[in-house]
Amino acid sequence: MAVNLSSLTLSRGIPKWVPLIACISSISCVNRIPVVPEIDQTKTPPNDNEFDLRFQSLRNRLMPDDLIRVLDTTHDFNSAIKLFRWASRQKRFRHTSDTYFRVILKLGMAGEIEDMEAFCCEMVREKCPGGEEALIALISSFVKHRRLSEAIRVLVIVTSNGYKLPITECNRLLGALVVDRREFREILLVYKEVVKAGILPNVDTLNYLIEALFEINWVDWALDQYRRMPRKGCSPNSKTFEILITGLIARNLVEKSVFVLGEMIELECEADLSFYSCVIPLFCSVHKAEEGMRLFRRLRASKLVPDLLIYRVLIQCLSEGLWLGDAINLLEEMIGCGLTPEDDLFVYIIKGFCKLGKFNEAEIFLEDKCDFVTDPHNALLEGYCTFGDFHGAKVFFEKMFDRNVMNNFSWNILVRWLCENAWTSKAFELLSRMIISSFIPDSATYSALVIGYCKLSKCENGLELFHQVCSKNWVLDSASYSELVETLCQMERIQEAAEVFCYMSSKRCTLKSSSFNMLVNGICLTGKVDEAIRLLALAYNSGTSCSNASYKAVMLGLSKLGKHGDILVVLAKMLVGGCTLDVEAYCILVRSMCALSWTEDIAQLFNLMLSEGLVPDSETVANLLLCLSKHYQLHMILASVGRLASDGEILNSSMFNLLINGLLKEGYKSKACQLLDIMLEKGWVPDALTHGLLIGSSVSELPDEETLAYGNFSGQDKIGNILAEGLGET
Repeated sequence: MAVNLSSLTLSRGIPKWVPLIACISSISCVNRIPVVPEIDQTKTPPNDNEFDLRFQSLRNRLMPDDLIRVLDTTHDFNSAIKLFRWASRQKRFRHTSDTYFRVILKLGMAGEIEDMEAFCCEMVREKCPGGEEALIALISSFVKHRRLSEAIRVLVIVTSNGYKLPITECNRLLGALVVDRREFREILLVYKEVVKAGILPNVDTLNYLIEALFEINWVDWALDQYRRMPRKGCSPNSKTFEILITGLIARNLVEKSVFVLGEMIELECEADLSFYSCVIPLFCSVHKAEEGMRLFRRLRASKLVPDLLIYRVLIQCLSEGLWLGDAINLLEEMIGCGLTPEDDLFVYIIKGFCKLGKFNEAEIFLEDKCDFVTDPHNALLEGYCTFGDFHGAKVFFEKMFDRNVMNNFSWNILVRWLCENAWTSKAFELLSRMIISSFIPDSATYSALVIGYCKLSKCENGLELFHQVCSKNWVLDSASYSELVETLCQMERIQEAAEVFCYMSSKRCTLKSSSFNMLVNGICLTGKVDEAIRLLALAYNSGTSCSNASYKAVMLGLSKLGKHGDILVVLAKMLVGGCTLDVEAYCILVRSMCALSWTEDIAQLFNLMLSEGLVPDSETVANLLLCLSKHYQLHMILASVGRLASDGEILNSSMFNLLINGLLKEGYKSKACQLLDIMLEKGWVPDALTHGLLIGSSVSELPDEETLAYGNFSGQDKIGNILAEGLGET
């Protein structure tokens, strides 16, 4: 008897990661054939005009080919179902696998999965000739059009009815699922259906499974599938190793990837060019030049021709690893193959020579390989400057001038080095020569000169150059920007430093975090905290990183101005910005909350602070204890106070007296006695006020904040006062 899909239930327990939907059920279609719906009136109603038109065309001529033609031209799928069902009721008509194929495909493409599945099951039940082929063709069509959920449903019907799906079609479905990064449970279902149907997986099937396992970071499972390939009658191919090496390197498991490469070579697995084009750059990106060259030698032994990318990444990697001999050999081989190297390949090699201090060899290489290319010459000139060899830089600069291989950057390299070493007068001499030689100073030139003036503390001259930069709508580079701001702050010209920051921020230029901290701190010291808050907003918009120091300077400034409520707004921005609270920030917050008498928040913050292993200073603790004692809330910090009393030196005798006094009044006599014991162990004697409370006499007013902090009130540790109180001295 037919059973409707909506009434189908599964009684057995199914793991949570298995979806409770028909598309991943492997129950036989025969046992769950649903009733094919006529027309679902809750969905879009059929287009009666279109149905009538199609119906008239079929009424006097109903053949399978005619029905197929009409179904293909019927856009409304409800009308298509209605036509299909009408044809089914005609005595002399019998549906074929082709007519079923057309209506199933139309439903699947429209996303009507349940109706689609119902017609699939009906076709199986009717045992239409060619039904198996039709179902396989449906899977192929759905995969082609990326209707993968529909393809999975049809696959389950195919396997549950004992049909054999070609492994190539299974692989196409698996591949589409992996490429589209569908959920792993869908991929696993397809793989299990393949195995259950007795279809032998091949290496491509397992490759897709391994790739899917890497996608969900099940690395050990992926490696396990690779190890078990021989048991399944498969041998790993180059794609297998490409997936493994790519997945391992992407997850920083570089040594494992090297081991897998060794296994590939041991197995003598032949690889194609796409493998080498993928894997060699990966090893080079993690500075594994030896493995890169190992693969390159195998590539050449395979009679394959390396492409430009392979040469490029290898030369760069070898140069950065200072394997300059191999890098030059590859460069020569590349040129011999008719490939034209880009200028930056020469630059990589020159920089390698400079790191080794081999400037003569670098010059010989330049004269031999790229005598008239500017960028490699600039790299060598920069190398001389970085090495601190000004004489060598000057001599080589003249050679460049004579060869006419200079550009603005060449002049700026030398000008910058002179300015950074406070030889500003020589820099201006070089600048004059630059202008005479018809080279126009650019923003990099001005940036260098700004640094030069800052090194000499001539901030007025630096500001003048900065204003020229602004007039040209240029920006300073990051180093000169930071240097100018820091110099202005050091010279206490905070307002000018703020103006520089505002202009550069408007150009989306970032300022070094330490420089920005210096600027914010300087502004807060002048009392212009509102201006500092505005700069925090500009920093966020321009990408400048705001550290704890910047936020703490603003919070402290607000605290000094008595704007304690505004501190919480800054705190929110601080936490949103990814900063964490340190001891100083906690102390500022606690003192501000004390000023606002937010006792519950104070207690929570104090407890959180100590739970994170942060210990406040004595002044903050004094403020906290006074505030809580005035509101009879000392009991809220009992655990934290116990930790401070036992482990630290933060609490003085005055604080102990206040705590004992306050806790007794709040009804915590046992805890007060514990604190008294600790106090006595430290060699302190309770004051007369605390003693009087302990023996039941009247309680006077609490000590004020100054007395508590510095221990100057008259009764502290005076044994005579205690005796007088206890003996009733007259």
